[in-house]
Amino acid sequence: MKARVHIMLKDGVLDPQGEAVRHALGTLGFAGVTGVRQGKVIELDLSSTDKAAAEAEVKAMCEKLLANTVIEKYTVEIV
Repeated sequence: MKARVHIMLKDGVLDPQGEAVRHALGTLGFAGVTGVRQGKVIELDLSSTDKAAAEAEVKAMCEKLLANTVIEKYTVEIV
């Protein structure tokens, strides 16, 4: 079983990397882009066969290590 975790900065948290990408896109002629938020995706291979247990375990991983929950939000997808 695989899990996919999407991690993004919370709304209201400054995203300097996203702003740099937005600026670079503008200089390349993509003037219609008014905002960019950059995040990360983590894929995990899990040995669990129970979808609910796997989701709970991955959420615990996010809370303890994968995401900085003070400034980041995350979603877990079991695939």
